[in-house]
Amino acid sequence: MRDHSHDHPPGEDTPFPEVWTGRATNRFQWLLALVGAACMALGIELAVDSAWTSGTAPLVMSVVGCIAAGLLVLFGTLAFVHVDLKLDKESVEVRCGHIGVPRRRIPLAHVAGAEFEPHVTPRHWGGWGYRWRPEKGTAVVVRRGEGVVLRLWDGHTFTITVDDAESAVAAIKARLRARTPGPAH
Repeated sequence: MRDHSHDHPPGEDTPFPEVWTGRATNRFQWLLALVGAACMALGIELAVDSAWTSGTAPLVMSVVGCIAAGLLVLFGTLAFVHVDLKLDKESVEVRCGHIGVPRRRIPLAHVAGAEFEPHVTPRHWGGWGYRWRPEKGTAVVVRRGEGVVLRLWDGHTFTITVDDAESAVAAIKARLRARTPGPAH
């Protein structure tokens, strides 16, 4: 039987994996995406089925309006169906949606600390998605619930909704401790 005692010296925190990943998902966003798709379908149907008897200008405006609204709703919802958080030795990376846009990479050298926030809500941030409020900082909010608040050295904060946020905060703090040399004895 192998002795694991020198794998982790006594008194040290349990080490975290080289790369910590987490995600938060909002299934309600899929319903909004369907609304966007329906707007696009209506615009296309108007364009295809119309006999163009009521004049072209109003019809073109209706078609373009429906398709544009549908595209905006589709992009705005699919971009925030979920958020992925990836923490490695150098940075915290946040990617939104299936195509990973918008994306933000924050070097750990810019992070002063991290806190667990048990109740992040769209109401606090003025809605879903990538948000900015001068008195609060920046956030990516895809659902209600727990999240991570990064305190940056420039005085700003960055909040991310993510499942198992307490574990994310612990992993970030462990990385920050590893980057900061201890006091000289």
